[in-house]
Amino acid sequence: MRISNYQKLVGFSVLLAIVAISGFTTALTRVSIPSFGFGSKKIGYVKIEGAIADPQPIVAWLEQLREDDDVAAVIVRINSPGGSVAAAYEILNALKRIQARGKPVVVSMGNVAASGGYYIACHADKIVATPGTLTGSIGVIMELPDVSELMDKVGIRVNVIKSSNYKDIGSPFRPMNPDERRLLKDIVDEVYNDFVDLVAEGRNLPRDSVEKIADGRILTGKQAYEYGLVDTLGDFLTAYNIAKSLANLRGKPPLKRPKRRRVTLLDLLLHEVRTWMTVWPKLEYRVALDEVGS
Repeated sequence: MRISNYQKLVGFSVLLAIVAISGFTTALTRVSIPSFGFGSKKIGYVKIEGAIADPQPIVAWLEQLREDDDVAAVIVRINSPGGSVAAAYEILNALKRIQARGKPVVVSMGNVAASGGYYIACHADKIVATPGTLTGSIGVIMELPDVSELMDKVGIRVNVIKSSNYKDIGSPFRPMNPDERRLLKDIVDEVYNDFVDLVAEGRNLPRDSVEKIADGRILTGKQAYEYGLVDTLGDFLTAYNIAKSLANLRGKPPLKRPKRRRVTLLDLLLHEVRTWMTVWPKLEYRVALDEVGS
């Protein structure tokens, strides 16, 4: 029987396919699946960027990483000057829950990881900063504007009806009296002492050593390393390799990142509103970046 060129071509193609499939299945039996392949362990990734105001999206993602059995460690990338005391507290607690699950947490500091940014970082298993990272700024700030003189000039008066003397404490429409200042200073001091205790515990440092540098000063990553506030000087790859080592992972485990959501103009506007239009008084772990030229 005569075989046409077309039949020869089809037969040859089928033969190639069979050889390819056979070679592939043979390779699977001889070569182990790479660490970044299907079913491999992963390193969770979370990014904390900008002013810390709304912790819920970050906390929700950290909870997913905590519950995911395929996630063996977590890297927290911080590029933040700080923010809300309560928000930083919630994020730190979420990280502690991950550690309680037996998953190491490694912090990678970007340009800035100061005040509330450092608060979040200080209990990590390892902290990595670049030599030029701006960090430290261990302290608490409460800023209360007073526009009473301006209102007098433009002839605006605010009538306040309150149930008790301190109900409108921190009001921008009148000067603060000494008793109110004392009450608010007590709150700031209490939160500050908690911050110092937290750093001393997380970094395994004597409290008096922390107090000496917990005066709100900005530190470079190199200075923070010398004071024992960070473990290693390096970049994100350094943090990745440390996380991989702590989790006893081999190869190149992939990062598990949250799905990107398209940010709209409305999202940006609402974020600014949530950040700045907070009910007064506003208590923060924050560094004023304009004071350090950033």
